[in-house]
Amino acid sequence: MFVDSVELKLSSGKGGQGCSSFRREKFVPKGGPDGGDGGRGGDVWFVVDKNTDTLSHFKGKTHLKAQNGRPGQPRKCAGKTGESLYVKVPPGTQVVDKETGEVLLDLTEDGMKVKFLEGGKGGLGNVHFRSSTNQRPTYAQPGKPGVEKDVRLELKLIADVGLVGFPNVGKSTLISTVSNAHPEVANYEFTTITPKLGVVAIDEYRSFVMADIPGIIEGASDGRGLGIEFLKHIERTKTLLLMVDAANYRDVTHQYDALKKELERYSEELASRPFAIALTRVDAITKDEANQKMQQILDMVGVAANRGLEEFGADMEYIGYLGKRGEGGPLFAMSISSVAKVNIKPLVFVLGAMMEKR
Repeated sequence: MFVDSVELKLSSGKGGQGCSSFRREKFVPKGGPDGGDGGRGGDVWFVVDKNTDTLSHFKGKTHLKAQNGRPGQPRKCAGKTGESLYVKVPPGTQVVDKETGEVLLDLTEDGMKVKFLEGGKGGLGNVHFRSSTNQRPTYAQPGKPGVEKDVRLELKLIADVGLVGFPNVGKSTLISTVSNAHPEVANYEFTTITPKLGVVAIDEYRSFVMADIPGIIEGASDGRGLGIEFLKHIERTKTLLLMVDAANYRDVTHQYDALKKELERYSEELASRPFAIALTRVDAITKDEANQKMQQILDMVGVAANRGLEEFGADMEYIGYLGKRGEGGPLFAMSISSVAKVNIKPLVFVLGAMMEKR
């Protein structure tokens, strides 16, 4: 089960009560007060663990609490400190204040360990209150209470390349072809209903992470379809790959324009992210038709066909475009087919080169 948002109440432990006691032993006529201090309450920590990839282990839980400190004991024995609570979350998790919506923590790196709530201090025993005027104090401090916080945990996956496109344009097929991910692939829309991550190997020493999210449809930014719910998972991506289906009933320029508009309506920052264009499923049409559709896209984005993709081994019977840094527009545009393996390796190589330049 993929869970990317949960609401929790987190509580640190209460400090233990100080002890009020007196030393009473035979042959010790002046024993005096000897009550020990209460133990400190447990803290609440967040720990980032890459071995977890969803928040599903919090499903059904509403309140997580650290242990209270133990009361102090006679003979000046301090109470035991309460055990801290360690909340394990996957990389990319944000801790949001439920009441204000403020992002309190942004946990992105594996191994990060952050103290979130501090436990209450233990109360002092009566031994601390002895004085020349009060040699038999009976007072001991109560422990200080812990801290409670209502939070929402939101997971935003961390990836290098995010796949964006209409439903059933080949996103799942591509990520299953180039990476170790195994999403459901079928010939109907919305086969992908949860985000998927895959590690794409460029060679023996280099790789990058690709994210596939459910298809975006027109009106997604207003809540239609599934894609808008998961667009947050590509907010952290370095590059977006807009996938335009050459065999779809929608015109290619309409697909591209609709995707860009939905991204802009969701987040201007996300829409301004570097992007590339992949014309998918070109095996379902002729090469001339694929080149015609690619030319329509290039005309729309205002760039000229550029056959600079041959250095990556691209099939040059297809029109392509390789941009240069600082030019604006797409990083590149390429025709691909995951089923027929058209330009798949060149796609991986050029994406890898883009990752190295950033």
